[in-house]
Amino acid sequence: MGLTKKIVTWARIKSPWIIHFNTGACNACDIEIIAALTPRYDLERFGVLLKGTPRHADILVCSGPVTRQIEDRLIRIYEQMAEPKFVIAVGSCACSGGVCAGCYNVKGGINSTIPVSAYIPGCPASPKAIIDGAVKLLTSLKG
Repeated sequence: MGLTKKIVTWARIKSPWIIHFNTGACNACDIEIIAALTPRYDLERFGVLLKGTPRHADILVCSGPVTRQIEDRLIRIYEQMAEPKFVIAVGSCACSGGVCAGCYNVKGGINSTIPVSAYIPGCPASPKAIIDGAVKLLTSLKG
């Protein structure tokens, strides 16, 4: 691995920027995602920074099942992110469709529409589990 590649990998691991997108969740996982960013749990100590635009984000954090209404928007946000990009599915609904699986308007989990890099199950997923999943994703990038 060349020096430039090592520096880029180091920077990507030390300061990942995330964007949060709710695809139709009940908001319980959203509250836990935001709680993970607060000083009590402090996901920012790992260099994670919440951004407001997919063009600046490295990691897309999704909560909720993919509905037919939101599918196109999710794909558009994913395509706006620069490579390499990663997706974290937070909560049972994002992982598999959860309690909404089988409903007429629900396609399933996030992986039914875009590739997922990490799954964090739970209903809702706890801030500690979210931090653990994000850290494991970042350490897997060391390769």
